[in-house]
Amino acid sequence: MRTLSPLLRPLLVGATLLVAIPVAAPTAQAQASARPATSPGAVESANGMVVSASAIASQVGRDVLANGGNAIDAAIATGFALAVTYPTAGNIGGGGFMVIRFPDGRATTIDFREKAPARARPDMFTDSTGTYSARIHHNSHVAVGVPGTVAGFDLAHRKYGKVSWAKLVDPSARLADTGFVVPTGLAASLAAVRNRLANDSGSLAAYYRDGQPYAAGDRLALRDLARTLGRIRDQRRDGFYKGETARLIEAEMQRHGGLITRQDLARYEAKERAPVRGTFNGYDVISMPPPSSGGVAMIEMLNLLEGYDLKAIGHNSAPYVHLLAESMRRAFRDRALYIGDPDFTKPPVARLTSKPYADSVRRTIDLSKASPSSPADVAEGYESDETTHYSVVDKDGMAVSVTYTLEAGYGLGAVVDGAGFLLNNEMGDFNGKPGLTDSTGLIGTAPNVARPGKRMLSSMTPTIVAKDGKLVAVVGSPGGRTIINTVLQVVLNLTAFGMPVQDAVNAPRLHHQWLPNAVTVERTGFAEPVLQALRALGHTVRVGGQQGTAHSIAVDPSTGKKYGAADPRDRDAGASGH
Repeated sequence: MRTLSPLLRPLLVGATLLVAIPVAAPTAQAQASARPATSPGAVESANGMVVSASAIASQVGRDVLANGGNAIDAAIATGFALAVTYPTAGNIGGGGFMVIRFPDGRATTIDFREKAPARARPDMFTDSTGTYSARIHHNSHVAVGVPGTVAGFDLAHRKYGKVSWAKLVDPSARLADTGFVVPTGLAASLAAVRNRLANDSGSLAAYYRDGQPYAAGDRLALRDLARTLGRIRDQRRDGFYKGETARLIEAEMQRHGGLITRQDLARYEAKERAPVRGTFNGYDVISMPPPSSGGVAMIEMLNLLEGYDLKAIGHNSAPYVHLLAESMRRAFRDRALYIGDPDFTKPPVARLTSKPYADSVRRTIDLSKASPSSPADVAEGYESDETTHYSVVDKDGMAVSVTYTLEAGYGLGAVVDGAGFLLNNEMGDFNGKPGLTDSTGLIGTAPNVARPGKRMLSSMTPTIVAKDGKLVAVVGSPGGRTIINTVLQVVLNLTAFGMPVQDAVNAPRLHHQWLPNAVTVERTGFAEPVLQALRALGHTVRVGGQQGTAHSIAVDPSTGKKYGAADPRDRDAGASGH
């Protein structure tokens, strides 16, 4: 280990020496091991693996793999099944991102983020007096973006799928028609949101029986959704963006003052984009480019943290949390200043993800105290915690990482009458009003204001990790603005600390997002002396609930064995291999 620079001096709290922050030696990268550790909680498979928020959906995807489908096929089948069994975020009425790594090391992504309808405008979330309205922004049909999931799956299948489209959609259509046994997590969730969903007649009819929530063990059938899935099965994307389903969506919009028309639906296109790539201690990191901010921000943070010997510092020690928080703070500031839809803006991705940029930013980190955060610099916009992520690897080593969302839990809370699926409220991810930035979390910077056909900024961070040309892990998480930091910590747990994959997923997490200027830690896993030390450094520390659900897969590159780690924070989750 080389001599510490003056910047990397011992970290002091009062007169107590906590630790000397070690600088990573240049040889550490070459010494990093690509072999993922395993743990008793992970599901092992010699062939394919699917891990998702719903054990039922994971089984649907697993069956596709077992019957000759590739990872793309299984990801599509799992995604449609989640639209049935995981209504809080699984969707055909929302959108998201897919990262794909092929067995030969090539990679690509599919951007199926929702788009603003043609009648969108920058000040669309203001009332008649020009005052910003949170209700319009998040809780009205004006907040619904043009859905992208069906188009994204269709594009991925046309380019890279192996088995017939109908075979991928039909299991979910049958599942919705015949019904499925309600698991404990879904039963609790529907009970908790009953008052909200009861405001919409379609949601009340679909997800409640005689106005009351389904109990665990009851059978829930979704016949209108089954018919919509049947049209998608038979007509591919046209079964959603044209014809009967499009008519039903437009009628829903007209009844409730929404903006989406059949023309908006017919014009929607998913887009294939080159991934954003980085390295950390010899590992290759592949993630989603803009309009997701996740890959850029995570790689910026990994570059910053590569300058320290994290293992020597100690996992979740006060110095480690301080370094993570300061790295998060800076990446989230850059996220808000620079990242938006690349079809409308020019985000400086190459600069933000470069090692020299990280070197310059690292020099601004003070190891003895927390940095300030000011609304005058920039604040972060609202982004709901309710998203879902799933991971797939097939027997040949093709990997797919998918994160998609309705924005809030159950989206807008409105089911399209006659079509049976929940609408998103993703327009809430656009800035509320140009120039409106304050310490409460509102942001008005130019890259993410609403415009016709524009995709809203996202934190979704579907990620794939490789080393020496071999697949190592598939990672991602829901959690709104916490997504980036959750995925960062799982990747660090695997690569910097060599944790077994289930341990890497289970480990306690923390979050900092520039503004509000606070470190939030999960309720369990952080000792009080650590929290006290962080406060002594000037951090505002908040103890929160659970952060993310990082359903992940690790692969042993020497044997090809897959280890599926369902996150225990999600009660209905499951890993299924063959």
